[in-house]
Amino acid sequence: MRRWLLRLALAGAAALLVLTLVNASWLAPEPKGAVKLVAHRSVYQLFDQTGLEPDTCTADRIEPPVHNYLENTVRSMQQARALGAQIVEVDIAPTADGRIAIFHDWTLDCRTDGSGNVRDRTMAELKALDIGHGYTADGGQTFPFRGKGVGAMPTLEEALAALPDTPIIFNFKSADPTEADLLARLLRQSGRDVAAIGDAFYGGPAGPVERIRQHFPGNWAWSKDEAKACSKDYVKFGWSGYLPESCRGKTLIVPLDYQWAFWGWPNRLIARMEAHGGRVLITGLQGNDAAAGGLSLPEQLGEVPASFNGYVWVEDIWTLGPALRPSRDRRSNAQRTAAEDGLKRRRAWLAAH
Repeated sequence: MRRWLLRLALAGAAALLVLTLVNASWLAPEPKGAVKLVAHRSVYQLFDQTGLEPDTCTADRIEPPVHNYLENTVRSMQQARALGAQIVEVDIAPTADGRIAIFHDWTLDCRTDGSGNVRDRTMAELKALDIGHGYTADGGQTFPFRGKGVGAMPTLEEALAALPDTPIIFNFKSADPTEADLLARLLRQSGRDVAAIGDAFYGGPAGPVERIRQHFPGNWAWSKDEAKACSKDYVKFGWSGYLPESCRGKTLIVPLDYQWAFWGWPNRLIARMEAHGGRVLITGLQGNDAAAGGLSLPEQLGEVPASFNGYVWVEDIWTLGPALRPSRDRRSNAQRTAAEDGLKRRRAWLAAH
């Protein structure tokens, strides 16, 4: 009996040793390249994320503003790039006259002085609206951006002109694959070299993502469901050294607070994904609804491994961009002071939630 127990113990120890070596990050090659920041919504007004539903208005729950940039505008796209974003994310909405507007919401009622569905309006009608109309940080007592966003909803062409050589991630809000066809056609008409620049595409539903892959097969594209499937499968099977089929050529998402769950993190995992044409994206805290989404505090960058060469989803590029690359900080002293005050309020609020 003791002999069998000894054999089992030795076999278990050998298996553990093999498992450790197979997933040893330090035995993997050092990843080439540097981390790449993805500026979600460009530079924008962050908001309380607790209790969000698909139709929740987020303009009426913003933090006290520390800058005057609004999401998805030409100014905010250019500022995001200037502050160190390697990729800028924007939301697209087809218009009634066959154009594409850069705007997040399905409807106009939350952010603008208009109403109804974005897709029911022409681009000229959208241009006449004030996109800063609905923003408030104090329950409607004041509206700091009201009257300042008239004509500021960009066309696709304006977004491309604002970032002529910077990759853009286009977010499909719809499940309609024909929206991918429209986007592809307008991108080609603009003369933009999508492949050379490295534009990317993603969405909740898979339909538009699958269609855009047919148009630009070499570009990064993913749906939220397939990325979720890859991450779950890797946590289940990555211990074996095998990369699941759901991850091959796809996107693996690693929440900042769950890095420990991913076998071989970071170097071995990166090597496995790169060997099969996949990409790795770090997001914010999964275990805290109040901090969901991307990174929103500069100190969170310290939790990203130094060797990580993939993508980091950033909510607050206004502060995280300069924190990562101080040489890119073009903010004034007053703007830096206001940003620090805002970070103190955010830290206190997150600590309480």
